[in-house]
Amino acid sequence: MPNTSADVTINKILLTSLAAGTAAITGILTYVYYRKYVRRDVMPVKWRPVGTLQQINIFPIKSCGALKLNADEFIECNVLGLRLLSVLDRALMVVSDKNEMITARKYPKMVLIHTKLVGNTILHITAPGMDTLELDYAYLSESTLGKDIHTSVWDSKVDAMLCGDKYDQWFSYYILGKERGLKLVYYPYPMPIRNTVSRLTKEPYLQPEDTGTFGDATSYMLMNLSSIDDLNTRIPRPVDALQFRGNFHLKMYKSQAYVEDKWQWIRIGDAAIFRVVAPCTRCIFPNINAVTGERDPEGEPLKTLTKYRMVTRYSSPALGIHLGLRRAGAVKVHDVIYVEDENE
Repeated sequence: MPNTSADVTINKILLTSLAAGTAAITGILTYVYYRKYVRRDVMPVKWRPVGTLQQINIFPIKSCGALKLNADEFIECNVLGLRLLSVLDRALMVVSDKNEMITARKYPKMVLIHTKLVGNTILHITAPGMDTLELDYAYLSESTLGKDIHTSVWDSKVDAMLCGDKYDQWFSYYILGKERGLKLVYYPYPMPIRNTVSRLTKEPYLQPEDTGTFGDATSYMLMNLSSIDDLNTRIPRPVDALQFRGNFHLKMYKSQAYVEDKWQWIRIGDAAIFRVVAPCTRCIFPNINAVTGERDPEGEPLKTLTKYRMVTRYSSPALGIHLGLRRAGAVKVHDVIYVEDENE
């Protein structure tokens, strides 16, 4: 039976209504997406101060101790991470003879490996019972050219440069008690080249350049000392903030634990601006005492964090926030730390 003019009219009305409904739904979804993601990813114009930068931590060697810094030193924040002269945060890493990443999770005594910058390019590396090892960044960048290996940080693959036999022997002897077995490698690239680790790929504000050098997740991480203070009231033995391996320690003007969970943007001083890109989920690493290099016998603080700081999408507890650099600048201890003004 052929369609009548009335049928055609009804079909047109239905199609028009369907198109209008689809457009309306699309518009609503677009607005919701804009409100939830795009609008929140615009750098704030207004800021409010929340505290000061009490400590800056640069870890020249992944999983090892922090560099000794002077309180009045300006530290550069660039796309790769914190830099002081030749020293770049986590640009050195220990790998196995199979080129697999080695960390203090397996070898806790690595946190007792300490570094000191002597002059502009010389790094002194020390550890209990070991002679001082000297690393010259200027020589390193020239002598390792072309001597690369394939390694990875978790599931994020990256090429790295070998530092040389004397470094391999030193780290092998201290960590393994053997002459061979480990190698020290260097991140030689001027920009981040790694892919984001798979567990963070769904974070909407994380950018490809936030991976930095050899860090586990991103190139910057901030710890709110008020949150650590609260944690310490819940565990039998207080832990030091350094056990959480953050680059920035924030001293709040008004003690507020875990308020950092809600922040979107961070500004330190007048120049450096960061996007909060993910919570910092925790493993067994904070259980290692930064002074003794020993694991906590009761699995703290991870055991307690698991009871009240779980992040559902990661199935892990969180403490601290990962940051991505959005405007480079220099920072120093006692700089004011700002967050976005909620009334903007």
